[in-house]
Amino acid sequence: MGWIGEAVDSVESLRIRQFLSQAVSLGMIVTSALIIWKGLMCVTGSESPVVVVLTGSMEPGFKRGDILFLHMSKDPIRAGEIVVFNVDGREIPIVHRVIKVHERQDTEDVDVLTKGDNNTGDDRPLYAHGQLWLQRHHIMGRAVGFLPYVGWVTIIMTEKPIIKYLLIGALGLLVITSKE
Repeated sequence: MGWIGEAVDSVESLRIRQFLSQAVSLGMIVTSALIIWKGLMCVTGSESPVVVVLTGSMEPGFKRGDILFLHMSKDPIRAGEIVVFNVDGREIPIVHRVIKVHERQDTEDVDVLTKGDNNTGDDRPLYAHGQLWLQRHHIMGRAVGFLPYVGWVTIIMTEKPIIKYLLIGALGLLVITSKE
């Protein structure tokens, strides 16, 4: 009975080592993704270097599901640029074009007015109550490139959470059942 007990202990020990190895691998993947994201934030100067266009307000230039790459530099913001901005009291950033820039002579700050290319009016109704202009701190970044349609994965997972949970479950199962 001694060698059977040793074999069972050995198999159990192997299972524990495999589980720990898989947990460490999963942790490394998550950590790598976070490091890459933080690195992109440093390189681009934007708190969110990649965003997904969620509506058709920028058509025909950008369509729903396009991914935009952002960069934020110290250069002055100019009319015609496409920016991503946050509005006080709203969680989701907005992607629209700068249509007017008002430069203040006394402080050298700029006030910005935006509009979606596919919208009839400017964005003042979207801004916080009583706000007529955006300031630089509202701007998250300027669009410097895009990938068409790739963001649909994010949109589908947001609009249909069951797909997100199925995908996470499948990935978790894959990690657990992998033999390496």
